Amino acid sequence: MMLRIHQTLLDQMKISDAEIQSRLELAALSLRDFELLKDVLPLINSKVDSIVERFYISQLAIDDIAVLIGDADTLHRLKGAQHQYILDLFSGQYDSTYVNNRLRIGMVHKRIGVEPKLYLSAISSLKLILFDVLDKFVVPDILAQTKQALDKLFYFDTTLVFDTYISSIISELEVAKKKTEMYANSLEVKVSERTVQLEELAKKDPLTGINNQRAMRELASLLLASVARRKAPFSLIYFDIDNFKQVNDQHGHLKGDEVLKVISECIRQHARESDVPCRYGGDEFCILLPDADALSAQSVAERIVASFADIYPDLSLSIGVVQTGPGQHMSLDQMIAIADKKMYQAKALEGSQIII
Repeated sequence: MMLRIHQTLLDQMKISDAEIQSRLELAALSLRDFELLKDVLPLINSKVDSIVERFYISQLAIDDIAVLIGDADTLHRLKGAQHQYILDLFSGQYDSTYVNNRLRIGMVHKRIGVEPKLYLSAISSLKLILFDVLDKFVVPDILAQTKQALDKLFYFDTTLVFDTYISSIISELEVAKKKTEMYANSLEVKVSERTVQLEELAKKDPLTGINNQRAMRELASLLLASVARRKAPFSLIYFDIDNFKQVNDQHGHLKGDEVLKVISECIRQHARESDVPCRYGGDEFCILLPDADALSAQSVAERIVASFADIYPDLSLSIGVVQTGPGQHMSLDQMIAIADKKMYQAKALEGSQIII
């Protein structure tokens, strides 16, 4: 597909030769009008410099236009372009080249910020100057017809220029729409990502970084349903830190938080990849072990105890382990209740103990 910058304005705006002919007919421009305008070209050519000077004297008297024109170099370039524009009016050739040049004029006016009202004012001023020249030098027999032909051509030109104004505005709106859509899409993605992040944060214990009780219950429901379908075993490790209150009372809560972080790290290191570690509350922890029997769970618990003892040899853990399945499966609350009792049985014994 041809790039837009390599297309003529005619191509961009889809103006064909048939469309040009239709527009000429709508403006009531005939071959006779073309002949009348071409006949006065020698006259206009001889007067074009003075016409251009008169035109810009009138334009510079308007503050809004004087600001747009700015410096002398810009004025010089504009005078050169206006010189050719006037001669083209009387060329007698109003084909695709003529139309493309008129469209370009509209595009340039829009780009430099000439408002439609200023363009119409300038056209009106130029037409009056040209009419004045025609009044002085064209014979009366064809004067009225020539002025009428020129008037119709100005109408034809104006419709082309305004088409470029409209096309440019539509393009700007399309670009703005695309930018808005892109921004909305990126915002939607960011909101979605942030929502996921917040949901993840809502399921994590802020101190230890492992799952909280809410997340544990959601995951347990899914895992228990899975093992029940597959008739597979499921185990739960439930434990707390013995005499943890003394740690906080004697060494402060910062030390207690440090111990909780260490135990959560021990769980991460020694639990299986498929296991789900959770902080149940306070110094109580749970580990969900799908597809694991009580002996496999006991092995995981022993590794956690050994790792924790290396760091805190003066502290101990009391651990209850319970298995459900592979036949009938208990609910999570039933498993926690049993594991809790076993944990308290472990507390009656000295040192870190695991009851299964």
